[in-house]
Amino acid sequence: MVNNLEILFFPDGETVNRAIAADDPLLVLIAHDESRIIIANIDDCGEHIILLRLAGFSDGDLDKYYRIVLNRDGADWTFVCPSGYKNIANTDYRIKQFYGDGIAVITKGLERLNYNVEINIPKRYRRHFTMLDE
Repeated sequence: MVNNLEILFFPDGETVNRAIAADDPLLVLIAHDESRIIIANIDDCGEHIILLRLAGFSDGDLDKYYRIVLNRDGADWTFVCPSGYKNIANTDYRIKQFYGDGIAVITKGLERLNYNVEINIPKRYRRHFTMLDE
């Protein structure tokens, strides 16, 4: 992680800490460049794009973040590789790079949030992995 990591709690730290204590599901956005984590109780925003807006960022910034749904049972990664990720033209290589980078960055981000849980990619987001295996 970068030294000046910014962690934004929506709507505020007290609300998010209550959700953490109750082990409510959290929406988490972790910047690809490791500069920022945005976190909220899922009930306060419902979707990652809404969380991003409520935190004051543009919809167009969504592809700059890894999208996680988190609680003590695990971290579900909404695996959507942006077509422009690191300007890698080859789709297979881009997806492999996104996956490797994501595992590393998400793991570090979860550690910063004091979560030592498995990262899961729900079945509906695994279509890329089937394509890569062919």
